[in-house]
Amino acid sequence: MVLLQAVLVLAGLLLGGSAWKLHSALEQPLNLTQEQLLDVPAGATPTGTFNRLESEGLLKDAFWLRLYWRFNLAGVPFHSGEYRLTPGMDVRGLLSLWQRGEVVQYSLTLVEGWNFRQVRAALAKNEKLQQTLGGLSDSEVMTRLGHKDVFAEGRFFPDTYRFVRGMTDAELLEKAYDRLDSVLAQEWQKRSPDAPYSEPYQALIMASLVEKETGVPQERGQIAGVFVRRMQQGMLLQTDPTVIYGLGERYTGKLTRAHLREANPYNTYMNAGLPPTPIAMVGREAIHAALNPVPGNSLYFVARGDGSHVFSDDLDSHNNAVREFQLKRRADYRSSPAPTTPTVPAAAPAAVPAAPAVVPAPAAPTAVPATVSTPIQNPVPGVSEPTPAAVPAPAAEPAPAAPAAPASTEAEAKDSQ
Repeated sequence: MVLLQAVLVLAGLLLGGSAWKLHSALEQPLNLTQEQLLDVPAGATPTGTFNRLESEGLLKDAFWLRLYWRFNLAGVPFHSGEYRLTPGMDVRGLLSLWQRGEVVQYSLTLVEGWNFRQVRAALAKNEKLQQTLGGLSDSEVMTRLGHKDVFAEGRFFPDTYRFVRGMTDAELLEKAYDRLDSVLAQEWQKRSPDAPYSEPYQALIMASLVEKETGVPQERGQIAGVFVRRMQQGMLLQTDPTVIYGLGERYTGKLTRAHLREANPYNTYMNAGLPPTPIAMVGREAIHAALNPVPGNSLYFVARGDGSHVFSDDLDSHNNAVREFQLKRRADYRSSPAPTTPTVPAAAPAAVPAAPAVVPAPAAPTAVPATVSTPIQNPVPGVSEPTPAAVPAPAAEPAPAAPAAPASTEAEAKDSQ
């Protein structure tokens, strides 16, 4: 009996000591003098993380903490990512973060009107994303994403995407691809019965032209209406953003007559129909506008210089607008609203790149036809892969004697956003 009593007393002391030690381990404050991030890589375990924190001097008694997790939190998933540690936080607070999976999130904004080259540059520039696509061609990227033989341009939705450290650039692109598919399908179901497209991809191409031609939301439907009417009347589209896209990196900010005569599949001054692919990422508003063009009679538009446009029904009226707003530009002339900085959610450190100014606005107008800032001329509605045969601009639309503002005014302003 004496021996049994001694054993019980000893066991009680051990249990009491263990409980006190465990309580002390859980209540201990982390050894921090300033905020820092704890990176938990994929595949890490609580045991290994406790040991690491002890070796780094951030806490003590990792043995007791490992026991506590094993017997009390064994079924709780241990999420990888970054956890924000702050001075005054104790181990219980750290365990609470782990239980909730409250990892630090970052943001990356893909901007309406960006081309895929700009998208890839923004991804590569983000240090919080795991880079897996470097060195791959655009077609190889699409194959990696599971979309072999899909042209990359315009297939991703512009938005602010949240991610945690360790997410790959491919995973973020997959989100943007799926989001575009979802939005396009939703808008396709709400299209106007008069929309001249046989498939959603044609509407996506048209939406990219609308996106590049204006930054004024209320004008998108009007511009889509102009483009559709020109197509229905057998007119070439003659929209500068397509020419600029076809030039690629050769475009330096000035569009010339030689560029407008250059044969390539994207030159809508030479080719009938829509270009073969989208030329930029598009937002929901541009997709909606392409699928619901505003009815009317206008066939031309020109930038006023305050971000809005003048729409004209005939060439004489259009040429008058060109003379008024393009040939005599104000010092503060803009074809689109002043650029704004994308809004980043206030939560976690933002990884939002500024939009690369790939296409600088020209200092002065260049010599191009008066229809330069006009839209389209396409005989076959909704043709997604036009024949690259040259189709000259109608004789009824000669260039005025004096040089007009480049059709690129709108395209350049869009790129600068």
